[in-house]
Amino acid sequence: MKRTIKDNEMLNKEIAERLIQSSTMMEEDLMEDLNTSPDGLTEAEARKRLDQYGKNVIAHEKTPAWYLQLLGCFKNPFILILIALGMFAYFTDDPEALITISTMVTISVIITFSQEFRSAKTAEKLKALVKTTATVTRINDDSNYEKKEVDLEVIVPGDVIHLAAGDMVPADIRLIASKDLHVGESALTGEAMPVEKMDTLPRGVFKLAHKHQPKPTNALELGNVCYMGTNVISGSAKGVVVSTGTKTYFGSMASTLIGTPTLTSFDKGIKSITFVLIRFMFIMVPIILLVNGFTKGDWWEALLFGVSVAVGLTPEMLPVIVSANLAKGAAVMARNKVVVKRLNAIQNFGAMNILCTDKTGTLTQDKIIMEKHLDIHGHEDKKVLEYAYLNSLHQTGLKNLLDVAILEHAELTEVLGAERNDKKVDEIPFDFNRRRMSVVLENSDIGHLLVCKGAMEEVLSICSHVDDNGQIEPITKEISEKAIMLVNELNADGLRVLAVAAKQFPVREETYGLKDEKGLTLIGYLAFLDPPKESAVEAIRALKENGVDVKVITGDNAAVTQKVCKDVGLPFTSIVLGSDIERMTDEQLADIAEKTNVFAKVNPLQKARIVRVLKGKGHTVGFMGDGINDAISLKEADVGISVDTAVDISKESADIILLEKSLMVLEKGIIEGRKTFGNIIKYIKMTASSNFGNMFSVLVASAFIPFMPMLPIHLLIQNLMYDISQLSIPWDQMDKEYLKTPKKWNAKSVSRFMVFIGPISSIFDITTYCLMWYVFSANSVEHESLFQSGWFIEGLLSQTLIVHMIRTRKIPFIQSRASLPVMLLTGAIMAFGITFPFTSFGSSVGLQPLPMSYFPWLVATLLSYCVLTQIIKTWYIRKFKEWL
Repeated sequence: MKRTIKDNEMLNKEIAERLIQSSTMMEEDLMEDLNTSPDGLTEAEARKRLDQYGKNVIAHEKTPAWYLQLLGCFKNPFILILIALGMFAYFTDDPEALITISTMVTISVIITFSQEFRSAKTAEKLKALVKTTATVTRINDDSNYEKKEVDLEVIVPGDVIHLAAGDMVPADIRLIASKDLHVGESALTGEAMPVEKMDTLPRGVFKLAHKHQPKPTNALELGNVCYMGTNVISGSAKGVVVSTGTKTYFGSMASTLIGTPTLTSFDKGIKSITFVLIRFMFIMVPIILLVNGFTKGDWWEALLFGVSVAVGLTPEMLPVIVSANLAKGAAVMARNKVVVKRLNAIQNFGAMNILCTDKTGTLTQDKIIMEKHLDIHGHEDKKVLEYAYLNSLHQTGLKNLLDVAILEHAELTEVLGAERNDKKVDEIPFDFNRRRMSVVLENSDIGHLLVCKGAMEEVLSICSHVDDNGQIEPITKEISEKAIMLVNELNADGLRVLAVAAKQFPVREETYGLKDEKGLTLIGYLAFLDPPKESAVEAIRALKENGVDVKVITGDNAAVTQKVCKDVGLPFTSIVLGSDIERMTDEQLADIAEKTNVFAKVNPLQKARIVRVLKGKGHTVGFMGDGINDAISLKEADVGISVDTAVDISKESADIILLEKSLMVLEKGIIEGRKTFGNIIKYIKMTASSNFGNMFSVLVASAFIPFMPMLPIHLLIQNLMYDISQLSIPWDQMDKEYLKTPKKWNAKSVSRFMVFIGPISSIFDITTYCLMWYVFSANSVEHESLFQSGWFIEGLLSQTLIVHMIRTRKIPFIQSRASLPVMLLTGAIMAFGITFPFTSFGSSVGLQPLPMSYFPWLVATLLSYCVLTQIIKTWYIRKFKEWL
């Protein structure tokens, strides 16, 4: 049952009070209130609560019931116009018009509904391929607790959740432990900067410290609560789920947070052309009504004719063609292992002319191998590997591919098992500003040992000493220069380098933080190889051939990036560094970004800034990324592209997800996007130009023919047949030349096309008037049926033939042939048009058989029409450098 605004307000207030209460309760009291423990719920209890509370999903994200989807199909302005005209036909006792209009509405609504219903089902299936999980602690059947990954949907109140960098917060959670936790809350509060979150003070102190403090009043400013829909930027935490699904703060506000999706340029274009056609109809129909009324004297017949013209000008198949194209495009892309989360992103995918991408996993194999572990002189050193192993093993944040490579390498050496002598005390998690992380271990011999691992420059900046063959010596300028030279040599060979440093501390109770990361001793370096993909060269060449400029934006250093780009054949003249970007204005960066295709040592905000300034220059920009540092750029881009193995926040931010991390897969998706866009544009340009031409024809006939040039029922049947002929357009193919360049919506192009191409059909409509008037003597009211039959056939055949003329810039049937469905359906409609006046049904609506001598004239008319259209097409392409 739908909630009222008052119900929502009450629910929001109830949720806010619940969060505030949870925030101020003692940990043990909260656990008792939720009937859980720090070790989590049993599996049986979790299943029971899932039945009790329901799945952890937001209600508004469910696909509407089929009957609501069906009703939604009637909201289209063209359908509403037809319904109004149908009601007019009913009240004026015009059964033929009523039946025809009802048939058109029924066909349009049924096809639109079936396409949208199928699209929704397809989208659900595709989204099911992309799983987002959370780490929970559950007590198994053997009464042992274990950390496990579960789908977000099955999380319940009382679950104990573990958070790390890159995780989406799956529910409203009260923290019970945290370490340097920073959370991005922009999706909920609009606050761009990450917010620091901490668990409550130690037991007993909380009440004392807060005894005289006022109770919090703003449920969105609770420092020990993480909210559903936010994401972890850095640090780690453990918390207990307070509420899930619609009972979360995000769930209660979802309708206002999500709102109406932002319209793409394509959406705006469809909307604009819709109202152009409607305005055109509202202007032309009254003119035709008045002309017919004054020239014929029969105002009632003129009114019925005007209604039929209005129906003929209504492109009711527009929503059908658009939804059918998008659904077909998404299905084809899914077969190519590309999941489209938002159908309208398909158009931007095809329009993309710049792809910004990270280096790792896209140009490289995403399989990092640890090649070397070196001391400060560049010699193999077991101690460096041991320290790196302890750091990667004990860290609880986001384990990246470098950590995996270290652990895999250590398994093959005697370093494995070194952790038996140490106990983890604390850690300082990784973040993208420091670009390093540290763990603190307790050893009975040396006390506390802080082991730090990270990017070379960032680690070197906090070191005051070096370990030189077991001797601890102060860092000198000479040692620093030698270290940098060694790292540069490794980078030049395509090796990525991390530095390892350490520092001893006396045993203490105080927790460790960023202030302790200073005065460290540099132990040595780790060198990793991420080999380029064999397909990368071909992929970059293919994208370039398809008009997509690839730009590499990476946080890695310039030397490694340069080596990889050379290996994969990506040409570049210079590399722009993040430090250079920091000094540039947006205008300067925009100019540089257009000319440069490799950026190194770039932080997340700089990545997003590059994307933003390129968009400002009129480019359609895609961004491909899979890390936490890519989330901002994915949202900023016209089309965000991620992969199934990406962190949660990246998958959530993306419009399109690749099930296979390959640029070749990406190329297939881009081509399909262009096909989809091209077939939609075909219909729009066909309809706009055809309607524009028909108006001239009807206006001329109304002014100079003493009887109705065609009965209302004839116009309705003709329009219905023409609509049916276009239903096969989504299954048409596009010329290879069209698919070679990015395509963007251009309202000016549609208007220009309509004005130049539309009147061509009017020329041959007028020659048909003259043919019927002078050659076949259909020049009086007694012979109006013959005149109407002649124009009915010519009008329907020329309208149907225009599908083949407009669908390609080449010579139709000779240089470019339509797909089989288009050929069969248009052929069937043309055959119907020729034979219809010869049938009893044709006779019943006022048409009559035509003499055989008419058909050579018809063939000549249609051939002349095709020849003139091709001549105008050639001139148009030469003048305006475009067609579709």
